[in-house]
Amino acid sequence: MLIIKKELYSIMFNKNIKLVLAALITIWSVYEFTQGHIMNGISILLLAGIFILFYFKNEFILLAFLQLRKQNFEGAKKWLTYIKNPSSALIQKQEGYYNYLHGIMLSQTNITQAEKFLKKAVKLGLAMDHDLAMAKLQLAGIAMTKRRKREATNLMAEAKKLDKHGMLKEQMQMMKKQMKKI
Repeated sequence: MLIIKKELYSIMFNKNIKLVLAALITIWSVYEFTQGHIMNGISILLLAGIFILFYFKNEFILLAFLQLRKQNFEGAKKWLTYIKNPSSALIQKQEGYYNYLHGIMLSQTNITQAEKFLKKAVKLGLAMDHDLAMAKLQLAGIAMTKRRKREATNLMAEAKKLDKHGMLKEQMQMMKKQMKKI
């Protein structure tokens, strides 16, 4: 039973399968409408909407963000491990967030690996400007740790441009103070 469950996780959550399921459920909904079962058709159409929602917002990434919000790094890592092949299971922005989350978690223990994941996340793109600013600020901190002052200042300037609401202002000021010591 456990083996079958793991097989379902690796097969079931491909991004294209979600679209196919949504299309099939929509066809079923249209059939229900033509038969005069309006409430069944509406309910089934809402079910198709869930698959479309999960195409654009991956359920495992959402659950990993929820765990990170609780400061539960192990729980977030557990949810991210369910994504076996990110390039086929996720759309580009989701893959960016997948790498972003790995980078944030690894920045606590292994900054070289964290830098790799964060650079890939920036390259793939993140939907929110403040997330991109946070990723660049993390990269600036890593560059500063590795004594690459020019790269750190460039990344800080990019992060400052992206931080339109001033959410990272305190962290940037702290990093500027630390950068003067290098």
